[in-house]
Amino acid sequence: MKRRTFFKWSLAGAVAVLSGGFTARSSMAANRYYKGPVSDHFDGTRFFNPGGVEPNGFGDLLRWRFNGQQATWPKTPDPRATVIRPDASVTGQNLRVTMVGHASMLIQVAGLNILTDPVWSERASPVSFAGPRRVSPPGIRIEDLPRIDVVLISHNHYDHLDQPTIARLEAGHKPTFVTPLGNDVAIRKVAPEAKIALMDWGDALDIKDGVSINCEPAHHWSARGLGDRRKALWAAFVISTPAGRIYHIGDTGFHDGINYRAAGKTYGSFRLAILPIGAYEPRWFMKGQHQNPDEAIEGMRLANAAYAVGHHFATIQLTDEAMDAPEKALTAALAKHDVDPARVRPLHAGEVFDVPPERNPA
Repeated sequence: MKRRTFFKWSLAGAVAVLSGGFTARSSMAANRYYKGPVSDHFDGTRFFNPGGVEPNGFGDLLRWRFNGQQATWPKTPDPRATVIRPDASVTGQNLRVTMVGHASMLIQVAGLNILTDPVWSERASPVSFAGPRRVSPPGIRIEDLPRIDVVLISHNHYDHLDQPTIARLEAGHKPTFVTPLGNDVAIRKVAPEAKIALMDWGDALDIKDGVSINCEPAHHWSARGLGDRRKALWAAFVISTPAGRIYHIGDTGFHDGINYRAAGKTYGSFRLAILPIGAYEPRWFMKGQHQNPDEAIEGMRLANAAYAVGHHFATIQLTDEAMDAPEKALTAALAKHDVDPARVRPLHAGEVFDVPPERNPA
């Protein structure tokens, strides 16, 4: 990679998306996102993963970005990507997931329309002219969305919390934004009147009769700049509905399966797990924060999920693996763990998965 290209990418993309906040001064600065009591995952200034690992520092970032091992992605859209117009809603025992791209999905269940980590911007970056750029357009035009009731935002990295998209959703839909502690600050900058439900790990939120959302641990971190590392919380979500439970994770490291085991023990089983399967190479740099496909399938099994959707691939190149590497690794993982491939769908933009009724995952 040419040095000029590296610095253009890192300043607008890598630092903001993957590695914000390296200075000693920033680690001691007051938290402008959240003030609250010390807990088992908050030390009074910063959030952390109990028993986990911290994200790598700036020296490791440079070592990674200059390793010369980044695969070249196609500059043209994924040929499997499409653009569709979704139905207004689904009801009864139906459960439908439509891929928008990366970690952005439309979940339709129990008459509700739920968006996850919505990003319609061309780049996952604090600026519009540089940074990681999507290679495929969104699988649903934002103008074609049905009424959106709930928006889940798992953490504040730019490939998950996109302020231009949030502003458009607030203007057009007035949804309830559900997000972990501290992320309201970034949301209110562009949607000051938004309805925001802030959640800590272990919190529950009633959406309507028979539908609730629980906030659960994920092994990740947060940052939007150079002075706010781990100042806002990250999380996974469990959506409980009359049609079954959904376990949604935006980003996570496997963390020895601790969080997956806890979810399986707490909830018993899931009709669907929505799991990241991309942005995982090189492992020495990414392992603590981004699981690979093999770990995703192990997590699916530990959580007792009947079906799974894979995301976080083939849209925005954030790490070293080739565009098609996650799907190849997923095929190998399914064989290794003896999991029927029909139970796991790596969705491309515009692809729809009507999730079958829950069955015994064993």
